[in-house]
Amino acid sequence: MPETMTALFGGTGPDWTARQAPVPQPGPGQIVVRARAAALNNADASMLAAADPTSGGTGKEYQAGYEFAGEVAAVGDGVGTPAVGERVMGTTPGSFAQYVLADHCHVLPVPDELAHEEACALPTGLLTENGALMTAGFRAGQSVLITGATSSIGLIGVRIAKALGAGQVIATTRSAAKRDLLMGAGADTVVVTDAQDLTQAVLDATGGEGVDVTLDHVGGQTFAACLPATRTDGAVVNIGRLDTAASTIDLDALSYRHLRVAGVSFGFTRPAELGAVIAAAGEHLLAAVADGRVRPLIDTTLSFATATEAAERLRSHQAHGKIILTVP
Repeated sequence: MPETMTALFGGTGPDWTARQAPVPQPGPGQIVVRARAAALNNADASMLAAADPTSGGTGKEYQAGYEFAGEVAAVGDGVGTPAVGERVMGTTPGSFAQYVLADHCHVLPVPDELAHEEACALPTGLLTENGALMTAGFRAGQSVLITGATSSIGLIGVRIAKALGAGQVIATTRSAAKRDLLMGAGADTVVVTDAQDLTQAVLDATGGEGVDVTLDHVGGQTFAACLPATRTDGAVVNIGRLDTAASTIDLDALSYRHLRVAGVSFGFTRPAELGAVIAAAGEHLLAAVADGRVRPLIDTTLSFATATEAAERLRSHQAHGKIILTVP
């Protein structure tokens, strides 16, 4: 490996800055991956804004990025798999770089059928949506409601639920123009929340019973509307807060239906837990990734040289699917 590499840094202004940085060396349990592609997430925009010194941010510089795909270039002590040369996709802070340092448990093998540009767009969606379904106690044949389903992670969630045998998948969007997108991803029913009452539409689609499992990516009052849309003894799992983190709920809807409510956030503060969630996602879903049942929707593929354009696209909230950066 070379001594230095190109990486993208935040904290210098409203956009990322490319600069040279030392190539990391793996410690025990770690690997270094020669990245070929990286994917953007909503958290990337939030971090850029929080660190931007030109608009009141901290000015604290950091190596950006979370999702990547490439080949293992070096391994640390105690790493049996993956081996040097294997293609992997994974998640770790600082992944917008030519060489990425990661926990060996935080990556998955890339199926031969998948290009790096698609592979890098999968890890967050796979681990989050599969982890949320596991938290809910999902079983094949059950019905699933997915709110905010046209987000990049929501779309993967629709595909995952179908691949794992959901009997019915109901997906929500604010725009009727995105109905076909969700149907193409595998949704059986689409609820357009700007025109329909979410709770009533879900009850109508389930014979008045509600769904077995709800995965909520929106929060706010959408989360509150999910409770009476979930059947007795069902489960509601909050994953995201695309709207707001505050919600006023009807406790009768919670109590009378004997609902189980959980929240998930599979971040990097619990490395062992994250590793277990990633391993489970691989076990349950890699076959579906290989045969095409679970694939990401790619909005735009850019490069480190056009990272400013990528950040603008992310901030616009107009992207349909993942924004990808190819790594030089």
